[in-house]
Amino acid sequence: MHTLIHLKKGTPVFLIALVLVCFRLSPSTQAVLPPPPPDGGYPGANTAEGNSALFNLTTGVNNTAVGFQALFNNTTGNDNTAIGVVALVSNTSGSDNTATGVFTLFANTTGSLNTGYGVNALANNTTGDQNTATGVNALISNTTADNNTATGFEALFRNTTGTQNTATGAFALVHNSTANNNTADGFQALLNNATGKENTAVGESAFKTANADSNTGVGFQVAFHNTSGARNTAVGHHALLNNSTGLSNIAVGANAGANLTTGSNNIDIGSVGVGGESNTTRIGTLQTRAFIKGISGSAVTGTAVVVNAAGQLGVAPSSAHFKREIRPMGKESEAILGLKPVSFCYDQEIDQEGLAQFGLVAEEVEKMNPDLVVRDDAGRPYTVRYDQVNAMLLNEFLKAHRKMEKQEAAIARQEKQIEALVTMVKEQAAEIQKVSVEMEISRSGSHVVKTP
Repeated sequence: MHTLIHLKKGTPVFLIALVLVCFRLSPSTQAVLPPPPPDGGYPGANTAEGNSALFNLTTGVNNTAVGFQALFNNTTGNDNTAIGVVALVSNTSGSDNTATGVFTLFANTTGSLNTGYGVNALANNTTGDQNTATGVNALISNTTADNNTATGFEALFRNTTGTQNTATGAFALVHNSTANNNTADGFQALLNNATGKENTAVGESAFKTANADSNTGVGFQVAFHNTSGARNTAVGHHALLNNSTGLSNIAVGANAGANLTTGSNNIDIGSVGVGGESNTTRIGTLQTRAFIKGISGSAVTGTAVVVNAAGQLGVAPSSAHFKREIRPMGKESEAILGLKPVSFCYDQEIDQEGLAQFGLVAEEVEKMNPDLVVRDDAGRPYTVRYDQVNAMLLNEFLKAHRKMEKQEAAIARQEKQIEALVTMVKEQAAEIQKVSVEMEISRSGSHVVKTP
């Protein structure tokens, strides 16, 4: 009588009693016949030591069975090694299996190339191939799945048909059942994952509560509270610690993204992030300087990038969609007429080359218009809003241009008036000249003496 026994944690006494009942033989029953030569050696390089070990062997070769009913049902299987009470007891034709421990590979029948080391390791495996289980109850529920590796107490405990999983550490992937291609390395790593596939978790309790796909975590308790968030990457102590359902987040560094909860598509590098936000990149927390190679000296066209007081990078928008209270600047720009441009050199810690600079002094600009300066964390003037100065300069230029246009129009009108006056004067002069000539002729004619 060979009934598959589903071994469970905490019931070894019951299991032993059940197995002894199911497989008890009469006192006269012996191991393989004829009786062995010394040291349990048999033909075909088989070795059996223990009551009923290799009891049903027929043509199998190179098998070693040590322990009560070890390899009991093996008939044609080759190259198997079973050490322990009822180890590989159900194996019939499976080959290249190694079972060390009580109930190890207990239900295996035709599965091959499996290795089990520890009580109940791979106990329910029947036809699964190329599995490796090291530790008490490791891969205990596996039945037909292939290519799994479990190392540690109850690693991959509930796995039944999931394939190509690797679990290293006590309780690693303990609830995985049918999911494939997961890797868990660390105590309770991917503990609650049942159906999530293609996850990688390295570190104690990494992605402990997650049941989702395509997550990657390296570090102590990374993504510890993740439940259904998928495609997340967390590297560092407590990275993405409180993320629960957020998707496609990237966190690198100790406590990186620890404040993220449900937001998605965030990148936090050395920053704890902000709970609930999405589509945001945050780099650093305490840094006071930033150096990024590949920017200086690289020729590119585009729009100038600005930074606000909170450190957010972006492009200043000009669309009316982003503005309110739009009105002509008027006389507001006249404040720049009192500005005093200067030449200067920055301190060496800012500019090691000591190049000549041209610009304004923030403290002086503040006196003319406080809205034209940016302040530091202490509220002191830090820099000038040169983009605003440029807009005010444009307004003053346009005002001067319009004034000049009016003056030019007035001058043009005056020139036309002068031209008309000159023309009129010329005409009058010509008329006067004509009259003068006529008068001269008249006077000259009155003095002519007539002769007989």
